[in-house]
Amino acid sequence: MKFELLKTDTATKARVGSLETAHGLIETPIFMPVGTLATVKAVHQRELQADVKAQIILGNTYHLYLRPGTDILTKAGGLHQFMGWNKPILTDSGGYQVFSLAHRRKITEEGATFASHIDGSKHLFTPERVMDIERAIGADIIMAFDECTPYPCEYRYAKNSMEMTHRWLQRCWTHFNQTEPLYGYEQALFPIVQGSVYKDLRVKSAETIANYDSVGNAIGGLSVGEPDQDMYEMVELVNGILPQNKPRYLMGVGTPINILENIALGVDMFDCVMPTRNARHGLLFTAHGTINIKNAKWKADFSPIDADAPNETSRFHTKAYLRHLFSVEEILGQQIATLHNLSFYLWLVKTARQKLIEGTFAEWKTQMVKQMNNRL
Repeated sequence: MKFELLKTDTATKARVGSLETAHGLIETPIFMPVGTLATVKAVHQRELQADVKAQIILGNTYHLYLRPGTDILTKAGGLHQFMGWNKPILTDSGGYQVFSLAHRRKITEEGATFASHIDGSKHLFTPERVMDIERAIGADIIMAFDECTPYPCEYRYAKNSMEMTHRWLQRCWTHFNQTEPLYGYEQALFPIVQGSVYKDLRVKSAETIANYDSVGNAIGGLSVGEPDQDMYEMVELVNGILPQNKPRYLMGVGTPINILENIALGVDMFDCVMPTRNARHGLLFTAHGTINIKNAKWKADFSPIDADAPNETSRFHTKAYLRHLFSVEEILGQQIATLHNLSFYLWLVKTARQKLIEGTFAEWKTQMVKQMNNRL
């Protein structure tokens, strides 16, 4: 796995890069659709490649561990083979579940014990166990096990959590380097910067993570309820410390505006459930603003869903038709909306990359942020 930094913007801190993996090249900045359970909800793999033009997708370690289970994934030859996806995959570590399943887990130095959300059965995730699970899943990029702290979060809790995350990282690193990939290609382990919204903790965590000299690094614990400005401040601070020649992955972010602002701060990789989740509720993102397709105003609007959309589906079907599908609760409505939102997100980062190469990113970003703030 190799990352090449091709250009850094002179007006901002945005970057153009390429990340080479065993399953293909990833052009950064990039957005990664979330495929929690070996599927990006409501979108077929063929559509992901041909229409969305996804270069890499995510799987969720916790959920894949529960269903279908590592035994099935190993027998299938890994997640790529199991789901029929021949491009890169990234898996999280279950650290976000430490945050999101707070009522179902207990954290100790050894690891985190979860009560399954399916049947209540107990499962222990240790750093070593997580590395074994991620080896079995077989993603190209895997995350170290961490604790994602909530917001707001007291300083002492954030500090203790960060220090434990660092100790867990050392155990992940040791076990990862003592094991081999299972399917004949390299996997890369990314450490995760934590520290909530406390500057000194973020600095300490970024310095600790940078010392591992990993192939790439992640920034976690943001987009969990804190104000956007706090997020941007923490990202700018951390990116000033993380190595310039390594990709930076901001986990779980975010809105199209969040993505553009963080690209400007030097982030290379993004993921978020927002485009798929919002689509299933009829909320569409466009370059000119956000559309709630369920609103009555679209009932007799026979213009394209988005005449400027990068995918043919959004240019072919009308707003009136899509609203009708949601009104009668037809699954096709969710499929069309999801395809639209994902295509828009991938268009957004691809266009950002083009503007960076041309040297016009800063002006373009300012205009796009204004437009996307509109509610149509």
